[in-house]
Amino acid sequence: MGTKKLWGGRFQAQAETWVDEFGASIGFDQLMADEDLEGSLAHVKMLKKTKILNESDSDQIIAGLENLQEELHAGKLHFTVENEDIHMNLESILTDEIGPVAGKLHTGRSRNDQVATDFHLYVKNRLPKIIEEIKTIQSSLVDLADKNVETVMPGYTHLQHAQPISYGHYLMAYYSMLKRDVERFEFNMKHADISPLGAAALAGTTFPIDRQFTADELGFSSIYTNSLDAVSDRDFALEFLSNASILMMHLSRFCEEISMWVSYEFKYLELSDQYTTGSSIMPQKKNPDMAELIRGKSGRVYGHLLGLLSTMKSLPLAYNKDLQEDKEGTFDTVKTLLPALKVFNGMISTMKVNKDKMYHATINDFSNATELADYLATKGIPFREAHGIVGQLVLKGLEEHRNLQDITMEEFKKISPLIEEDVYPVLQPEVAVARRNSYGGTGFEQVKKQIQQAKLELAEK
Repeated sequence: MGTKKLWGGRFQAQAETWVDEFGASIGFDQLMADEDLEGSLAHVKMLKKTKILNESDSDQIIAGLENLQEELHAGKLHFTVENEDIHMNLESILTDEIGPVAGKLHTGRSRNDQVATDFHLYVKNRLPKIIEEIKTIQSSLVDLADKNVETVMPGYTHLQHAQPISYGHYLMAYYSMLKRDVERFEFNMKHADISPLGAAALAGTTFPIDRQFTADELGFSSIYTNSLDAVSDRDFALEFLSNASILMMHLSRFCEEISMWVSYEFKYLELSDQYTTGSSIMPQKKNPDMAELIRGKSGRVYGHLLGLLSTMKSLPLAYNKDLQEDKEGTFDTVKTLLPALKVFNGMISTMKVNKDKMYHATINDFSNATELADYLATKGIPFREAHGIVGQLVLKGLEEHRNLQDITMEEFKKISPLIEEDVYPVLQPEVAVARRNSYGGTGFEQVKKQIQQAKLELAEK
């Protein structure tokens, strides 16, 4: 049989041990021990300020909580399933250390607003670290792009060669994706940065508490204006999981391309041995396992988002035990995200770019077809007609194993007497890239502008 609960006054029967184990959350919510002690300290300081508790009792509790903080950081605290969660565990330990006065800590407070406060603090405290890691990757991308402005590679649509582009331009596309990720997490901070403390169970409290004081103590920028919403809102966690899912999707896309581009068929990139593994049976293998693992872990993060959405979708106001299921997925996402970001940054900052292989992939692929169509359009031929003409030339080239730049001037003149020798430079991959100088395009000058702007953005934050 279970032990007597701190909340068990009206109960006659006690749950079996296995029932306690099913209902307990201490196995995972102990990760919020720091936040719980921080919240309790703010709460008791408020109780002292408002004279809800006298100075002697308050100081005793404060000293006890500060001692628990030291013991926690020294690894001396031990938690039990019988006390269910981190909140009851810490209160029980506090009671053992300072006696019955510890019971006064919960005056004007419920586990409902306590857990909501802890969870807000947990997410709020980790968002800056995640943002910092994303910006580190952005810096690596900018450095790599700076070295590869004039590295020409095939640009793809439908995984088919489309038009030649700058590899620096490609890298800056991912910089832009990560910039939006940063903005999403920064907005997430706004909703994580709201204090639920003082909402009590669901309806507030009769005690003359000072919610602004506790919010200020905990560094929250605002306070929930509705106590029902305060204890039941998990939008900030859903936003975090959604943002994390989008971020992992971006990393996964990049990792998919890395996995392809290090293959024998492409050989555009080579990863450092630090971020690859070998085969237990095939000595020649060098597998992009870290890229594949990041790609695989995206599904894990997506699952946590869907899990919490499913948990929340039918919950009546205000607090329900279902909300115990809000934390494991969030904790695991943090545990997944931070190492994935570090590994990803290490992988891209140490990989080798095979510039020659990228360039030669653009020579025989007809990706300069649009250049020829544009050239004909500048000579007065309607673009749609020019498109058709070049399409026929591509077909002819495929049949005769010739590229567009191999077409003789005599053959070009049969298409249009307006075509001159200046058509041949236009068909060179590097010229094709350089000429695409529209705002945001792959032209070398435009890519340099993107990089310069990115450097300014990173320097500002």
